[in-house]
Amino acid sequence: MTSQPGAATGSLPDPAPGGRLRLAALPHLPAESRPLVRPGEVSAGIVHLGLGAFHRAHQAVYTEAAIALAGGDWGIVAVAPRSLDTVRQLSEQDNLFSVTTMSAEGTGTNVIGAFAGVRHAAGDPAAIVALLADPAIRVVTLTVTEKAYQLDPATGVLRPDPAVAADLTSDRPPVTVPGLLVRGLLARARAHAGPIALVSCDNLPSNGRRLAGLVTQALEYADAPAKAVDWVYANVTFPGTMVDRIVPASTADTRAVAERALGVADLMAVAGEPYRQWVIEDRFPGGRPAWERAGAVLTDDAGDWERLKLRTLNGLHSATAYLGALAGRETIADALRIPHLSRVLRRLVAQDVANSFTPPDGVSVVAYGETVLERFANPVICHRTVQVAMDGSQKLPQRVLHTILDRRALGARPRWAALVVAAWMRFVQGRADDGSALPLDDPLAPAIGAALAECDGTPAGVVTALLGLTEVFPPGLADDDVVRELIVDWLTALDRHGVEATLAGAD
Repeated sequence: MTSQPGAATGSLPDPAPGGRLRLAALPHLPAESRPLVRPGEVSAGIVHLGLGAFHRAHQAVYTEAAIALAGGDWGIVAVAPRSLDTVRQLSEQDNLFSVTTMSAEGTGTNVIGAFAGVRHAAGDPAAIVALLADPAIRVVTLTVTEKAYQLDPATGVLRPDPAVAADLTSDRPPVTVPGLLVRGLLARARAHAGPIALVSCDNLPSNGRRLAGLVTQALEYADAPAKAVDWVYANVTFPGTMVDRIVPASTADTRAVAERALGVADLMAVAGEPYRQWVIEDRFPGGRPAWERAGAVLTDDAGDWERLKLRTLNGLHSATAYLGALAGRETIADALRIPHLSRVLRRLVAQDVANSFTPPDGVSVVAYGETVLERFANPVICHRTVQVAMDGSQKLPQRVLHTILDRRALGARPRWAALVVAAWMRFVQGRADDGSALPLDDPLAPAIGAALAECDGTPAGVVTALLGLTEVFPPGLADDDVVRELIVDWLTALDRHGVEATLAGAD
């Protein structure tokens, strides 16, 4: 991906007919912004579930570059589980969209042509099942967020959700991710359509094994024929991955920057930081794009890379989001300017995270943490603290709680990691330090609200009530007196003094 300093400013290219990003507009775009692959010229070989900004700025970019460099029928059919507007707008743009790389040094905007088609799962689930059973499709990737897997974040057990149950035990069209996957795999088995890889690109610990567990549990729940189950075990792999790029939610400013660079309007424009990384376990029985040619790391085991990213980058992201939102800071970059926050985050990395797991060979967790803080400070990446803070009940286990559990197994007192849990517990109470309201966008919001309503409101009472959420906190942590004491101490300080004074007094 090119980066052209100043590309978002200055004179505009000649406008394309209609003023909207479409195939007809490509000759009018700046040469350095044109797609590496033209939609319609590469057949589909990948289905992607989750048509959000992150996929468009990450896996789609890698895949387009891999096709351009090494060829192959690896076009992506991108499936939006819910949003019809996303499908409609991409269809109107001939499946084209742009990605703007943003840094303090300048911006560069590139149109991506990796999509061979877009589909709406809720509107035609039978078509998605048929796609998954198509022999031409050999890879399925997913970015559907933690909650769409319908797995208990603490145990990995498939939740007894009525919609999932209906998907797996009736003939109705599937509406959930587990339902789509299992119905698609069963249809593929019946069609003898060849092997396939299902690739989770979500921020889950051991995401490949989690996805494999989801499919295995769902097959059992569906009471699938033994022959079909045997086919899945013999023909489906679940490579683990680690994905990394900061991609804020698109705004009017995102679209304006893209339009200035391209000379046409792109309603599906996304933006991201210059840094990106993709680590992939190389287990693809039906083949794959040459992602390594595009800069991806192919490995036998992505586990150490996953833990590095989840506990360091994602853990710091959540810590910054909760503390920043409580202190009234709108973006992650703003939050890092809170006095003493960077010092506290460095202690979190050096004393808790770095001592909780073994990193990949040759990687320093502390040095990686410094890189993370530099990326968070990028002033043009406006990643809102409340956006990062959403779905905290789903994110805390892999981002923070596993660090605490592993430190406690060694007899340590994970003081700085406990601060992040305390910040979350104060955040979910809905008030910032200045008394302004904070949103609670979380699938467990009703349970969190009920737990808080039944406690006495003291820090100790809040901690006891929220540690009782077994969907979030495993018994080994909830029953740990040392962990409880640490969280109560931090929550007491945050309640009495607010974020800035608490951080200033932390040593």
